Amino acid sequence: MTNRNCKFESVIDSGVLTVALRGEIDHHNAVSVRGEIDDLICRERPKKTVLDLGYIDFMDSSGLGLIMGRYALMQRLGGELTLKNPNERILKIFELAGLGRIIKMEEKEQ
Repeated sequence: MTNRNCKFESVIDSGVLTVALRGEIDHHNAVSVRGEIDDLICRERPKKTVLDLGYIDFMDSSGLGLIMGRYALMQRLGGELTLKNPNERILKIFELAGLGRIIKMEEKEQ
């Protein structure tokens, strides 16, 4: 899937939906990316959604909103959301916003 400066690929395996995001998440593209991911979640009904942020070059507060909205959606559906491979910049944004203790993070891959 593609949207202006943000692309993503998705895979579902054993009830886990992994969404690998690439590029930039900003106010220009967050709305449609959010809609596409929501469509996937609602169609697949995974028990867990993993957002892989390993290839995100830039993320502003719209990216936080995108992540928090997917967290809320998964909570409503009885599932969980995990972030994978956040870079140092994204980790800092999460810690400053106090979200590091709310959303699970997987260890960065070596």
